[in-house]
Amino acid sequence: MDYYIYAIAILGGLAAGFINTLAGNGSAITLTILTEIIGLPGNLANGTNRVGVLANSAMASWVFHKNGKLKLDRGLPYIIPTLIGAIVGVIAAVMISNEQFKVIFRFLMILMLVVILVKPSRWLRDTDTSLKPNLWLVVPIFLALGFYGGFIQMGMGIFFLAAMVLGARFSITESNGIKVFVVLLYTFIVLAIFQWKGLIEWRIGLVLAVGQTIGAWLAATFASKYPKADFYAYILVVVVVIWAIIKMFGGFDFLF
Repeated sequence: MDYYIYAIAILGGLAAGFINTLAGNGSAITLTILTEIIGLPGNLANGTNRVGVLANSAMASWVFHKNGKLKLDRGLPYIIPTLIGAIVGVIAAVMISNEQFKVIFRFLMILMLVVILVKPSRWLRDTDTSLKPNLWLVVPIFLALGFYGGFIQMGMGIFFLAAMVLGARFSITESNGIKVFVVLLYTFIVLAIFQWKGLIEWRIGLVLAVGQTIGAWLAATFASKYPKADFYAYILVVVVVIWAIIKMFGGFDFLF
């Protein structure tokens, strides 16, 4: 590959790492680089993308933990079903195409935009430590989220944030801490399965991982230490969802 491809991969990875940590859907950038610029087929791009996702999640989890923003004691009821769903999702991902999920994804993004914009104050509250999880709701919802994340990853962070902030009533920052940690856990398994199937291009995957690690460190440090981080994370979520909708319906073709 030409050297400019590596530069694009590092810069794109940095942007994706930052977006993945504070909002989600950064994989839309890295998957575009892998498929449209480098020319990898869909399943190989899907597997290769997880190398950067692992690095991104590991760095963000460490920074959130170091700064006291990763609350595992309250997060376990949401982490465990997500992890189980992700294992099933990645098994499906190596066996069938994910094109049908991309069609569903665009309409889910429209629904998500409505959810985000209605009563924004719900996204800017502190964690409600008095709320007890209803396992009859938590288990199926987070199993489905895990399956989606294991299957395609793109957009999973947005959906997970919505479930944690609006359903579990965590703050955006603490939701992001749990989000990156659960993604870290299931990506170890996802990578092993994709590698077993020979669906990882490690050279470009590691280049993307360099950028995503830097982006994750910047985002997690900002979210952990800046008092108004929740507000800016909310704005970023709105921007990312609008960008995803426009792109999935054919806009920005001149860029990607």
